Amino acid sequence: MLLLTTMVHVRRARLPQTQTVASIILSFKQASSSIRPERRTINGQYAQRGNALRGAVSCVRVAEHADCIYLDLADEHWRAVEIGADGWRVLDRPPVRFRRAPGMLPFPVPERGGSIEALRSFLNLSSQNDFVLVVAWLLAALRPAGPYPLLTITGEQGSAKTFLSKLLRALVDPNVAAVRALPREERELMIAANNGHVLAFDNLSGLSPWLSDALCRLASGGSFAVRRLYTNDEEVLFKAARRTLLNGIEDVIGRSDLADRAIFMTLGPIAEEQRRSETELWREFELARPWFLGALLDATVDGLRTLASTQLTRLPRMADFALWATACERNLWPAGTFTRAYTANRETAVEGMVDSNPIAGCVRDFMIERSSWTGSAADLLRISVERAGQVGDNIGWPKNPRTLAGHLRRAQTSLRAHGVDISFSREGRNGSRVIRMRKISTVSNVRTGAGPVAERRPLGSASVPFRESSN
Repeated sequence: MLLLTTMVHVRRARLPQTQTVASIILSFKQASSSIRPERRTINGQYAQRGNALRGAVSCVRVAEHADCIYLDLADEHWRAVEIGADGWRVLDRPPVRFRRAPGMLPFPVPERGGSIEALRSFLNLSSQNDFVLVVAWLLAALRPAGPYPLLTITGEQGSAKTFLSKLLRALVDPNVAAVRALPREERELMIAANNGHVLAFDNLSGLSPWLSDALCRLASGGSFAVRRLYTNDEEVLFKAARRTLLNGIEDVIGRSDLADRAIFMTLGPIAEEQRRSETELWREFELARPWFLGALLDATVDGLRTLASTQLTRLPRMADFALWATACERNLWPAGTFTRAYTANRETAVEGMVDSNPIAGCVRDFMIERSSWTGSAADLLRISVERAGQVGDNIGWPKNPRTLAGHLRRAQTSLRAHGVDISFSREGRNGSRVIRMRKISTVSNVRTGAGPVAERRPLGSASVPFRESSN
């Protein structure tokens, strides 16, 4: 009664009479008693479901509950796809809570019987190995827990980098702003990650050190803390792992820690006689998208069914991603296809990182002539400057031993893959810093390379075979 009195007082600027309040309460009780028992039961069921979900964490696009994955279709009916080890189905009322950020677009209702190989004709990829890795990245994006590898797409102008980025996001996280520019600060990156299932950044020319480190944390799962606006001592905390896609003409990843978490794609040029309008490609893709989504869901079912028994002889970096992709490939291609493609891509990436790093390249060439070397960072700096001066390339070279040692630490992993092991220690009474380099043997699982190059066809030129899957 006090609440009702206060509401009337606020609306009418005067206190109501006691008889008026009593009559309103009596009318409400009479209306409540007239509700049919079955309506009360239905309302009670909704209330119980609401109470059960009230304490749950709201998820964006993908959630996990009771050994099942739930994919939000983002339609007006709030339906979701339940994916389990025994199959997938569309639910009207999923047992998880989803949060829909501005810009999210709905999925089409997935269809059964599609072939993921039909997606190949829409992608301007250089090899079948690249297609295998793209599908693995898409399957990882449907998983609620990371880590998630970055997908880095490079190529010359007109090689369909932006189209590929938009198409891949449309398969796992359709959005009005499919691709966007890089954030200017960590707060903007945090907001984008909080509101998006996939982050796709378009037409990059480089990555700043802070952004490279932040993307590493997003790939592996990390926490961000920034000061809450208009406060002095309060923080906003964000913890998550996100699927990230980058594209640009140049290879923008310059740090080995981020490169170790990435998959690299290089798109070839498209001949003028093979180029097609984007409108026509999108029309064909939208017709086939329900079957593509269904094929990805079928592979996810295989992953949930076989993940516990999946084993690899050697676990690479991003081991959880590698295990998941291997578990999902049973009905996609022969066993071991993903492992060979991923290993070849990593070896090519390591080779590129050493070639693009003048210090790592100098150390590699320096160790060709000897089996080991021991000295200080100052000694190595003097030797490297002399070698760089001989070839006339000392622009941007470290100016002091400490900076050189920092570059070496970042290049340790790449150089170890090239047979050069670097260790740092302190020796003697004064604790002098010593650098030791020695040759080691390396073992390669596959040959270095991007795999066999597939015959180039116009994008979307192949018809989409909606055949029955082997599930």
